[in-house]
Amino acid sequence: MEQQKLTTENILSRLPQPLLAWYRASARDLPWRHTQDPYPIWVSEIMLQQTRVAAVLGYYARFLESFPTVEALAAAPEERLMKLWEGLGYYSRARNLQKAAKLVVEQGGFPQTYQGLLALPGIGDYTAGAIASAAFGQREAAVDGNVLRVVARLTDCRGNIADPAVKKAVRAAVQAVMPYAAADIRIFNQAAMELGATVCVPNGPPGCGSCPAAEFCLGRLRGTAAKLPVKTPKKARRREEKTVFLLLKKGKAALRRRPDTGLLAALWEFPNVEGTLDEAGCAAAAERWGLSPRAWKSRLAAKHIFTHVEWHMTGYALEVSGDGPADFLWVDREELKEHAVPSAFARYYEEALKQLEAAR
Repeated sequence: MEQQKLTTENILSRLPQPLLAWYRASARDLPWRHTQDPYPIWVSEIMLQQTRVAAVLGYYARFLESFPTVEALAAAPEERLMKLWEGLGYYSRARNLQKAAKLVVEQGGFPQTYQGLLALPGIGDYTAGAIASAAFGQREAAVDGNVLRVVARLTDCRGNIADPAVKKAVRAAVQAVMPYAAADIRIFNQAAMELGATVCVPNGPPGCGSCPAAEFCLGRLRGTAAKLPVKTPKKARRREEKTVFLLLKKGKAALRRRPDTGLLAALWEFPNVEGTLDEAGCAAAAERWGLSPRAWKSRLAAKHIFTHVEWHMTGYALEVSGDGPADFLWVDREELKEHAVPSAFARYYEEALKQLEAAR
């Protein structure tokens, strides 16, 4: 991306005034926009990474109710933290939140600079800029996918926004035109992101008719906006077949903890194996675990999509006898509710609750 194209006087420098006026009149009323406290701002930014606002709202409220301060988060039991995060995905975010919270408590408070925030676990360029500006009024740009799209269309930029050099150039260009008044700094990044999220939207034509920058947007004027930004196509997701076991015994179901590293690290899951097994194969697998099948309850198919992989699951609910491996944890209905089982297993979690209720 050409730096000159991004900083030309008649394009990006014209953005702040109409953007801020539009934001003050049209912004969505979101709870984290009513505070300058870095803790709830930080929590919201981490939750919003790769997650829709509508999905975050309930989690955000419950999280702050349970952990109202950074000290409370730092001291929280990990199982409780994971349970509150259950279903939100990207669970490493929650673990990094707690790691960072412990550092903040040790340091006696949040760092108030971009570089200081960047040193905390789980905080990258964008999040550091977002917190530094919104919480501390620091003149630091926060450039996410929404802002990259807005700038690419506004400047008719044909650079690949997945290219680190392009991202760096965009951040420098946005920072160069940021306002200087503290009240404006606190909302400028939010306004640019809001424009991308609600008007200059992805996966379709932008809403130029309601855009505060329409008058000077090169993408609109040249008819290229709908084709921008340029970005590397996503790789096709890998498909994995799994057989999931909902093992039931005397009013309890079997869980096991996933490995400490990798996908869904250290969360609880229903026992499963690679591949798609029929009933005979399932019975053999159960016997290898030291269990004896007694009664087949149901067969359940499910699919879960991660960023880079799809799980296609065939599941069986069956009554068994025996204790199973040492890493199996047998839980009743109320105990199951206390364990963090990721949404990848939601279909089986719901069936487990149903079966355990019937067994009471």
